[in-house]
Parts: sequence; structure tokens; C-alpha cells
Amino acid sequence: MALNKSPVKGMNDILPEEMAVRDYAVSLIKETYKSFGFTPIETPCMEHIGNLTSKQGGENESLIYKIMKRGEKLSLEGVASPDDLVDNGLRYDLTVPLCRFYANNQNKLPNPFKALQIGNVWRADQPQKGRFRQFTQCDIDVIGDSSMLAEIELITATSTLLGRLGFRDFTVRLNHRQLLKAMAAYAGFPEESYDKVFIILDKMEKIGFDGVSRDLLAEGLAQASVESFLSLFASGADQDLLPVFADKLTGSASPEDGRHMAESAVNDIRTIMDSVAAVKNDDAQGSFRLIFDPTLVRGMGYYTGPIFEIALKEFGSSVGGGGRYDQLIGNFTNLQAPACGFSFGFERIVSVLMEQGFAPPAPGKKLAFLAEKGLAGDGLTAMLAEAARERRAGATVLVATKNKNSRFQMEQLEKDGYTEFRSFNN
Repeated sequence: MALNKSPVKGMNDILPEEMAVRDYAVSLIKETYKSFGFTPIETPCMEHIGNLTSKQGGENESLIYKIMKRGEKLSLEGVASPDDLVDNGLRYDLTVPLCRFYANNQNKLPNPFKALQIGNVWRADQPQKGRFRQFTQCDIDVIGDSSMLAEIELITATSTLLGRLGFRDFTVRLNHRQLLKAMAAYAGFPEESYDKVFIILDKMEKIGFDGVSRDLLAEGLAQASVESFLSLFASGADQDLLPVFADKLTGSASPEDGRHMAESAVNDIRTIMDSVAAVKNDDAQGSFRLIFDPTLVRGMGYYTGPIFEIALKEFGSSVGGGGRYDQLIGNFTNLQAPACGFSFGFERIVSVLMEQGFAPPAPGKKLAFLAEKGLAGDGLTAMLAEAARERRAGATVLVATKNKNSRFQMEQLEKDGYTEFRSFNN
């Protein structure tokens, strides 16, 4: 029986041309984030299933690749459901593993701790442009800093990185989970309905104002509350909405607890926006816009404060995002630790670069040493010694046996950037 030569659906082979772009992007990511004081770490691709299903991962918890127990642990006795045979799963993001990592190693780490992770994650999702079932994420996180300095650093570092990758005129959208709660309180929605309200609001860009209204009413929410909620957005997107929301949500018409949440959230947003604007460098950071977007929700249940997303005009939608998650680490340890992170989809960035025909900067001299078949003894030793000398001098040297069709062989190597060829024989 012939084996299946195709990769698993949603998991792609990567050809050398793309690998060159990916390697360059990874090196630039590490170089840029390290310059902001972020430290690379690595966590396992598998996590305990209980960590992954803690009701914090939003819809991603329904997309987990679950791993069955093995060996002595696997027994069908007392099995009531397939989940009883599962003890681990492939990680669906890098945030949950980071929290476990920090809880396990906090005594060995500085405070605050600025972490950088680049690694594969897996989701049993429907593949589409820029979205695969196995894909690489790039995360930076600040743990141990409760001030807005963490958010400012995350946005500044990532905008700098995108600028260095050649992106211009991108947009960073900013909102606050506490402001969302203040909006729901202002409308008079019962607190137990907040999550439903936010999930529907998150669809505003896709289904529009009328669609949000229809879906809220379909959930059985009071029409007066729905109208009050949507009146917050009546000013339109052609003006700065933060003062509008600040006035409405901190006014006398808002309940007291909602006013307190709104005041704190508005202050946080203004601090972030003013500080990022003060250090913004359009040449280095791609002339991006940082805007307040009251419809931004983000689906992860662990966010507690400011949230943000970044969109490239070249991709047409979000390529990453993040926010503050001050309570997630406390699920792994009795010690609560403030935390904030930013993640972008590496695959989406690479897909845009590939579509643009991006080529990494030319490396140093690339040589191809082609050995005639049968090369041995002193001839072989001389070729390898010469290759070693060239490498010490900074060149890339490929050593290979010369093919019968050497012209075609050299043409293929020229496509890979090899500019000089040397033949060796006895």
C-alpha cells in the first residue's frame, strides 16, 4: 500500500524559499525584542489537559488536540466519555504554558520578568488564509508589573518590530475589559449576561450595527437595555470616541460601580495612548495609528484590563493582539502576579512577506564546491580544507557531489544565491 505523501490538512510543508524568510523574521524578532529587555524562554508543546480546559481560553478550548493516556494509565474500566482517556493536550497558545512556567520557576526569575516565546501551537480549526492547524506564534509578556508601563512597552516593541519588517500605516486598536463592563452596566444588562453581550459586540465589524441589535434581542435581553447599549456607538467612527464614552459612562446616568470602572479604564487608556504617542518614531515604527475601539473584545476569558489588536492593511484583518491578564497566574499558585502580553501570528506576517516577494538581505559570499565523482584522498582533503578556510572568513560554502547534469545543478544553486562555483577532482 502506498503511503500518503500529502501533509495533514492544515499543516504545511515549508520550502527553502519560505524558510529563508522565516529564519530572517525570527532573527529580527529576537534581535528587536531583546533590545527591549525581553528574555527568550521555551515551554513544552504539551500541557496537562486540566490546564488547557480551565475555562480561560475561550473558544480555543473546543479546538484542543487531545492526547490519549498511554501504557498502564490506559484502561477502559469506568470510562464514561472519551475525555476520561485523555491526560494531556497540545497547547493552543503560549500564554497558558507561560503562566505555568512562571508559577513553577518564579524564584529563579527577575521581577518584573519580560519573556519572549516563539513556538508552534495547535488548534483543530478550519484552515484558511493565514490560519493553519499547526502554526507559529510569537509572544512577549511582562509579569510582575501592574502599571501601564507594561502595555506601553508591548505596543512600542511590537510596532518597532513591524516597522523593521517593512510594514507601514498599520493600526493598533485599544480597549479595556473594565470599560466593556461599564458599558454593559450603563445599559442595565444583568451581570450574568455580560459575556454573551461581549461575544455579540465582537461581531460588530462582520454583522454591523443592526446585526448586533438583532442578536442581542435574540438572547432575550430587554429592548430598552439593547437600545441604551447601542446608543453609546451612535457618534460614529469618524471622531475620537474616547471622550464620548468617558462622558457617558462617568456621568450620573451610569450606575456607581460602572462609573468607577469607567474612570479607571479611561485613565489607563489615556496613559497608554499619550505615552506611546510621545515616543513614537514613524521612521522606525512604520507610521502606525493607535486608536480607541470600543467594539474590541478579544475572546480569551482571562483578560482583565487593557486589550489590543494590531491590523496590517496588507493582510486586511488582525495579525495579533493581547492584553492584561492579572488573575491567570494565580490559578497555578497562591501568589497573584500581574501580567500582560502581546502575541502575533507569525504565519500571517510571513504570508504577507511572501506575497510581497520579500527577500531577506543578501548574505555574505556563497560558494558551491562541486566534487567530481570518485574524489578521494588528498583531493578530497584539500577541498574540505579550502571550504573550512572560506567559512572561517565568513562565507557560506556548500560541498556537494557534481551531478551528471551540472549545468542544471548550478542553475538551481544560483536561485538559492550561490554566486561562485569551484570544481574539484583528483
